[in-house]
Amino acid sequence: MSTATPPDGDWIRGITIRQPWATCVLAGKSPENRPAHWPWRGWVLIHAGKKKPEPAALRDPLVATAIRGRELPLGAVIGVARLTDCHLDQGPEKCTSPWAQRDAHHLVLTDVQELALPVPATGALPAWKPTTDLVAQVLQQLPAFRP
Repeated sequence: MSTATPPDGDWIRGITIRQPWATCVLAGKSPENRPAHWPWRGWVLIHAGKKKPEPAALRDPLVATAIRGRELPLGAVIGVARLTDCHLDQGPEKCTSPWAQRDAHHLVLTDVQELALPVPATGALPAWKPTTDLVAQVLQQLPAFRP
């Protein structure tokens, strides 16, 4: 098992996403829709919130396909991703993803890496700064990860 030491500096944040959307991000969902602009760019921990999924969300065909055969952990970091952009919806001509909500701010997530084991954690809204210990626990599962 790797004992990777987190790099110094202010390089990562956490983003809490309610299930099933957090697991959808691991399966390729982009963008993540938010009501307000996010100035942060860089690495983010994908944190699944503690609230249980709404039944209607689980019946959505796009969601059902993305989460098929996957666990839906709650209250845990389940992956990391690079937040490369945040822009206001630009209409279906420019924002062609089926995940893009109209009139929302779109967080563009790339380089998504799923953790083999969820790491229990308490998140916050909107973006939060994770503890050094939490980042170290996540990096143990990603020995090849280089921020």
